[in-house]
Amino acid sequence: MPNAFDPYREALVVEWHTNWPDTYEDWSAADKARVESLLHTSPAEAADLDYLRQHSGFARVITVTPDDVDRVSVA
Repeated sequence: MPNAFDPYREALVVEWHTNWPDTYEDWSAADKARVESLLHTSPAEAADLDYLRQHSGFARVITVTPDDVDRVSVA
């Protein structure tokens, strides 16, 4: 189950990652990079958001969903 957006953890994010389901395997690296940038710009709106504890802070992990792709107007 994904976490809710957490302002405390968000302030301590030191890196971010994006998990891509197999349905997007045919997308180019450039398209994925553009979508990743848009998703991580507004993490509070991500459908599947998680924070992983690290020594120096947190890593933000967003798993891409069709709703996220629709939200950033990419098809």
